[in-house]
Amino acid sequence: QLVVSGGGSVQPGGSLRLSCAASGFTLDYYAIGWFRQAPGKEREGVACLSITDNKSYYADSVKGRFTISRDNAKRTVYLQMDSLKPEDTAVYYCAAEVLFASTCMKMRAIDFGSWGQGTQVTVSS
Repeated sequence: QLVVSGGGSVQPGGSLRLSCAASGFTLDYYAIGWFRQAPGKEREGVACLSITDNKSYYADSVKGRFTISRDNAKRTVYLQMDSLKPEDTAVYYCAAEVLFASTCMKMRAIDFGSWGQGTQVTVSS
């Protein structure tokens, strides 16, 4: 089970940190992806942390503003979101799967089997 927390409302330019905590399993062998879905839009990948090459991958829309990281001891993955924009408003989800880096970097929801519940992020003045 993955439990997501940390959403909320923030003004443009602000920051939020989302957490994705694993319960009942270790994240050591899993790639972790963060996804978001805005009303009327498809779910899109924003970041993926690969375990096979230990690299992070980001969608162009968030590159340089979002940072994905993990704390294996705490079984938790984080998404630090800085310089938030109104277009970042969406429900955010984390997901886990055993993936090669070549798949992780594509950030496709269909490749991930374990999902956390969503958390709302609203960026508005």
